[in-house]
Amino acid sequence: MPSFDIVSKVDGQALDNAVNVTTKEITNRFDFKGSHVVINLDKKEFKINIETEDAMKMGQLIDVLINRAHKQNISPEAFDLSKEAYQSGKYTKQEVAVRNGLKQEDAKKIVKLIKDSGLKVQASINDDIVRVTGKKIDDLQDVIKLCREASLGIPLQYENMRS
Repeated sequence: MPSFDIVSKVDGQALDNAVNVTTKEITNRFDFKGSHVVINLDKKEFKINIETEDAMKMGQLIDVLINRAHKQNISPEAFDLSKEAYQSGKYTKQEVAVRNGLKQEDAKKIVKLIKDSGLKVQASINDDIVRVTGKKIDDLQDVIKLCREASLGIPLQYENMRS
């Protein structure tokens, strides 16, 4: 039976490249000359620690980071900006988590969306992937279209299409 997997992955090397390009761009920008800017990527935890002088520069830095990551084919939805920036001494710090892998509740949302659509497919959760199987490839393509149109707030990729 035809099947495919719905996953949410971020390529670690692409993320590292995006952080490095952001660092280079910020050091060369005129409005950041002489400013305190630190960007650290924790590759194991998939977190980016950012430290700047004020909240305005923090916003500009995050915009540049998301723009550069998008050029590396990382969806802007992959960045979890829910934690607010906080003042620590004379610097503003923020921790930006990068969503890597489907959480259980996100996988349940996807399965519920597929089952509510009425398409003749089966969706099952396996760790951090959702496997979708059906009799026709057209039904599977309809599921992909359905997931793309639904605004789930997470970046999704579709892998291992088998017929």
